[in-house]
Amino acid sequence: MRVLGLSCFYHDAAVCLIDEGRIVAAATEESFSRKKHDSTFPARAANYALREGRITASDLSAVIFYDKPMKKLDRALRTHLDQFPFGLGPFVRKMPHVFGTELRLAKVLREEIGFTGPLLYSEHHLSHAASAFFASGWEEAAILTVDGVGEWATSTWGVGRGNNIELQGETRFPHSLGLLYSAITFYLGFKVNSAEYKVMGLAPYGHPRFVDQMRKLIHIADDGSFRLDMSYFDFERGQRMYNARLEELFGRPTRPLEEGELESFHHDVARSLQVIVDEVMVKLATHIVEKTGLTRLCLAGGVALNCVANGEVLRRSPVTEIFVQPSAGDAGGAMGAALQLWNGLLQKPRLPRLESVYLGPGQSTEEVRATLDGYGAKYVELDREALLARSVELLASSKVVGWHHGRMEWGPRALGHRSILGDPRVLDMRDVINRKIKMREGFRPFAPSVLEDKVSEWFEMDCPSPYMLLVAPVRAGKTPLPSITHVDNSARVQTISREQDALYYDLIAAFGERTGVPVLINTSMNVRGEPMVNTADDTYRCFMRTGMDALVIDRFVMLKEEQPPLALRSARDEFGLD
Repeated sequence: MRVLGLSCFYHDAAVCLIDEGRIVAAATEESFSRKKHDSTFPARAANYALREGRITASDLSAVIFYDKPMKKLDRALRTHLDQFPFGLGPFVRKMPHVFGTELRLAKVLREEIGFTGPLLYSEHHLSHAASAFFASGWEEAAILTVDGVGEWATSTWGVGRGNNIELQGETRFPHSLGLLYSAITFYLGFKVNSAEYKVMGLAPYGHPRFVDQMRKLIHIADDGSFRLDMSYFDFERGQRMYNARLEELFGRPTRPLEEGELESFHHDVARSLQVIVDEVMVKLATHIVEKTGLTRLCLAGGVALNCVANGEVLRRSPVTEIFVQPSAGDAGGAMGAALQLWNGLLQKPRLPRLESVYLGPGQSTEEVRATLDGYGAKYVELDREALLARSVELLASSKVVGWHHGRMEWGPRALGHRSILGDPRVLDMRDVINRKIKMREGFRPFAPSVLEDKVSEWFEMDCPSPYMLLVAPVRAGKTPLPSITHVDNSARVQTISREQDALYYDLIAAFGERTGVPVLINTSMNVRGEPMVNTADDTYRCFMRTGMDALVIDRFVMLKEEQPPLALRSARDEFGLD
């Protein structure tokens, strides 16, 4: 029996294929279309998943969508009627898209991938909950989901036991922690549903001097429940996220989108917002433990990508263990829907904890070789031992190294298969990677990859963090690691075990043996505004268009200085145009 989970039409379209309980493939459409946060029907990702599973659409037992379109339409209609005549224009403009996509999904599936079998629908936050609980490997745990909005719910909490999930409480639209975060994201001049993580990275540079103003926007109860003061917001009317009252509250106009200098004011607003998010998440987690008696917590939803708040939950609430779905946002709803069908509805046996996050596309050594030869690339082919030795030599000599191996990661973080690596001991390594390679803002921090069995020696944490979704202080008294230490002495940690990824583990171990530091800088291989690289072709072009010094891809090692100029074969190759 094979089921396909599907999420799309809002942002971060994705699919997940389960074959007899085994997760065969999971991927986002942006990996193939090269359009960041691509929300369109994930035909390319679906066809990849079918190829990986060696099946056709006719072999699928069912497809399940991650939410209920009719319930979302109900919310849109009721909200519009409550706010009439305000927002009529945006509502009318949106309806053709809704009726042509979500409400005609069976037709879209038939036309795009040739599927004509049973089509089921989960619910948005149930999909989030299933994506975390059924992937956690735990027989019993509390569950918390927090995002912008699903059908009506903006956050839910409940319990998972065995093959069953019971959601026992929820917060309903328009009261939303995720929408508050998006509103402040836009106020600070960043793109909504795209750049919220920039606000999280900016926050440590500021002081929480606007917390009182934030408390006028959101009223938080002792149990973590909250309500927004809607007199400051306009998203119910579908025109703007907020109105002039919010700008008056902070005393400054909205920063132009991606323009203008970031000042201490913007830092302080971001820091104040993070204080509020931390408070809500800690209080919610505390309340859930008190209600359920369970100290293991599964987290999902877009707000669960806020790794600062996740770390605070572990440190300041009664939660003793935490599992965060590696693709916690809407893309992860595809996996959650598939797991809810398999484990929840069909009551099929559960698998252990998510065995691998490397569920995306990969290429054979011969396919990689053919791509490199097509560019006339100059490389050496090495066996495993020599490859590791040469890679460590490059890293220890302060080279920035592209690292592409195996199948692509599931989720928004590079976890050692599509990564840019560097030496964390080098003072200006972060600035070099930000400026010459990633082409992004200088305030953005980089994560460390550290051996799981060494993490407590280097960071103030004593649990695994395999998906880079926990922040912890850098431990004092060790070799300085300036390029992964944020301004507040924190780091977004990724732990690596041999079982998780033997090659990447051995690389970090070998670097540790040579330098005494079993830690590497790890950031996704892409430039600003582009998705993470997928194929060898994506990777080589990224290598040649940026300031990376070396590239290690599959069995092949190459230096930038030895490569011929990159010939632009077409506009699509250079700019990702269809």
